[in-house]
Amino acid sequence: MKTIGFIGLGTMGKPMAANLLKKGYEVIVYNRTQSKSLELKGLGALVADSPMDAVKQADVIITMLSTDAVVLETAFGENGIVHGLRPGQTIIDCSTVSPETSRKLYHEFSSHLVEFLDAPVTGTKPAAESGQLVFMVGGAEEGMQEQHDIFKAMGSKIIYMGPSGSGSYAKLAHNTIVGINAVGLMEGISIAAKAGLNIESFLEIVQSGGAASKQAELKGPKLLGRDFSTQFSLQLMLKDLKLAGKVSEEFQLPSPMLHAAQNIFQMGVSKGLGAQDLSSVIQCYEEWMHMKVSAEPKAMSKAEQELLERRRNTRVQLNIKLHLSVYQWEQEGSFSGQLIEGTLVDLSESGMRILSAYPLARDMFIVIHFPQEAELPPVTARIIRIDPDSGQFRYGCMLSGLPPYVRLKLEDYIRSKAE
Repeated sequence: MKTIGFIGLGTMGKPMAANLLKKGYEVIVYNRTQSKSLELKGLGALVADSPMDAVKQADVIITMLSTDAVVLETAFGENGIVHGLRPGQTIIDCSTVSPETSRKLYHEFSSHLVEFLDAPVTGTKPAAESGQLVFMVGGAEEGMQEQHDIFKAMGSKIIYMGPSGSGSYAKLAHNTIVGINAVGLMEGISIAAKAGLNIESFLEIVQSGGAASKQAELKGPKLLGRDFSTQFSLQLMLKDLKLAGKVSEEFQLPSPMLHAAQNIFQMGVSKGLGAQDLSSVIQCYEEWMHMKVSAEPKAMSKAEQELLERRRNTRVQLNIKLHLSVYQWEQEGSFSGQLIEGTLVDLSESGMRILSAYPLARDMFIVIHFPQEAELPPVTARIIRIDPDSGQFRYGCMLSGLPPYVRLKLEDYIRSKAE
């Protein structure tokens, strides 16, 4: 029976290695944090002191690591995999990395007469524990077939995707869908929670209709129980979406939904939720709607409703000089525009008020340019109220289509000016 070197005993790697041991394989494990190797040692694994030592006696080497940088360091660093290789071995990288990294590993290991397969997985911790992972494999198809028994010891399905890098492309495309689905689930649940609906009943509707998804199946119970223990961490989802974003840029392929999901997860990491399960991103929505999602939402008392209303109406007094781009319809197919000066005088959750000597019209859209120090992109707003003010005009503006990460950056800037 083949001897396997297994490197990376995190959320997914540890149960994968455990399943290989249960199927009778001799497994040599290595992890940067040695304590994670102890449980597997109890199951019969040998523990190596370095990646190099883990591969010296192995026929097949499996890596399950967190990032491109970690994979490359494990492969080529001091005491890395490359220093322990011998011709005829096979390396299977189950990490989620860029296709560029997968191809680099393929070419480098091929020069040592070693087969390399990029074989990332779909399935979270429960699937890894039950041996129900799905492998998407790039590299030589014959090489994949030679290791079919090892794949089957850890998973339920092995799908060949094409030459080196194809497995990584498939995983990034797949996780793009996962990330978008997850954010869609959180957003829909937030609307239901804000409406005062029973979330358990709402999730039953979701799973019975066109919104049914694996994310709803996996994350719904976690949201109801506020269980943010890690099946797949928020920070790893963000990492995967960033990698997918780079791929879409290389293809010159617009991916607005991908970038929207990436922004939401970036906010989750900024809130310190990175090590928690990706479902913890619901806490961003909870902050925006000033309530927590639970199976039985508690109705707000009259006092709580009044407090929330006061918060919404609280205005921060400011005196920030702005420039406004104003566009007007001239004739069919053309606009004229000009840049005018204004002053941001106050801000609330519902919008902002801007003072300017320039006459504008209700329902007109303007583009607000903040001072360079703010490092903010231009922001679009709609004028919903106009009040004369000592020869000038005080415009009540509602922000339009403001991406969440820009809203957070705007809030940070306003907070710094108000202190």
